[in-house]
Amino acid sequence: MVPCAQQLQLPTAPLHTLRQAGRIPLRRPHRRSGRTIAAMISASASSGTPNPVVLGCGGISVDYLATVASFPNPDDKIRSLALKVQGGGNTGNALTAAARLGLRPRIISKVANDAQGRSILNELQSDGVDTSYILVAENGNSAFSYIIVDEQTKTRTCIHTPGSPPMVPEELTKANLSSALDGADIVYFDVRLHDTALLVAEEASQRKIPILVDAERKREGLDELLNFASYVVCSAKFPQAWTGASSTPVALVSMLSRLPNIKFVIVTLGEKGCLMLERSMTDASEAGEIDAEALFESLEKKVDRSSNIPKCIASKPNLRIRADGVVSISGRLLLGTAEVIPPGELVDTTGAGDAFIGAVLYASQLPFLKSVVSSEAISFLCYADIMVYALACHQRGCCLLLHKWLVAVAEVWGLEAAFPIAQIHAWLAIDLNSAGLHPV
Repeated sequence: MVPCAQQLQLPTAPLHTLRQAGRIPLRRPHRRSGRTIAAMISASASSGTPNPVVLGCGGISVDYLATVASFPNPDDKIRSLALKVQGGGNTGNALTAAARLGLRPRIISKVANDAQGRSILNELQSDGVDTSYILVAENGNSAFSYIIVDEQTKTRTCIHTPGSPPMVPEELTKANLSSALDGADIVYFDVRLHDTALLVAEEASQRKIPILVDAERKREGLDELLNFASYVVCSAKFPQAWTGASSTPVALVSMLSRLPNIKFVIVTLGEKGCLMLERSMTDASEAGEIDAEALFESLEKKVDRSSNIPKCIASKPNLRIRADGVVSISGRLLLGTAEVIPPGELVDTTGAGDAFIGAVLYASQLPFLKSVVSSEAISFLCYADIMVYALACHQRGCCLLLHKWLVAVAEVWGLEAAFPIAQIHAWLAIDLNSAGLHPV
């Protein structure tokens, strides 16, 4: 899971009780008047074409989440307050979020023919994820994780047992690789199964399919995958750890300088939101340079600390952004703020980064918006999706987002054209069959 000190939370009343954590704490979309949520999204886009396909290659597992009063000391014997068993794994989580947003996900991975493996397959299939490219081994064990959720500190500790035997490239036939990539609009890697992932990345690159890489931490095969990446989403500590830079803004500039194929890199900052550096399509070499840290500080000064509404604060486009007086790139910096979660309402952060990535995957596949709204509207929808899906669990359920809230945010930003899409996005998170729940 992508580490995240706090997930994003929104100021609404709890709607209903859902699963605490794991593979996205939301129910499957319900039918309303004979139309699925995905169908409503397609209709809203007026595209007349099937929803985009995302192919993911990486980890899927079963999570055993034990909530305890406080983390045990060595040699302690304690009792759990609650136990939940549900799907997990970075790729499983992220693509489940993408499926619930209306994308059509496929997964390349491996499980064993055991109870855990069958549970993984069933849960993914029930969420609309194509499991045709998951290899099922007759022997061995499927991946699983023990997750200790500390009720006192609202943190989680993961103890992961990888699947055995691991997937190797020879197990992915050329025919299956070709079929998995046919029609794919974007490919996602969590850097597990790195040898197989490189095989998929090479073929995807040849087909000019965009690639998103989850850079959670340094892993074997990560550097090779980053060379193929179009987009990167990383944890708070990764940019400086990978580049050795003095600060996160400087590290982001260094990443785009070292990786010329990357269009943008996003770093998740937990309770502080996220920071995104986007490369310009045109070179701004003749423009005056601005220091990356100074630019970041200027965005921070524009944050309204008294506001409860998360916002995207962007620099001017096509700036020449300099890092450490040596490296510079043409682009713009965007700061996304986040709702502060009251300590008493935070349950745990399991799956936060994966849900974030699922929203980014979806937001990257909204070309129909470009003809009707501005790029700021697309940024708004990306953050709106993140708000809906990357939520900390509220009490024993999830504090979900009504479309009325989205419309209010869109109005503040002058994005009236985004209202219908925002409404539909919010419906994804609401069980419309529950008593007393109706769109406002």
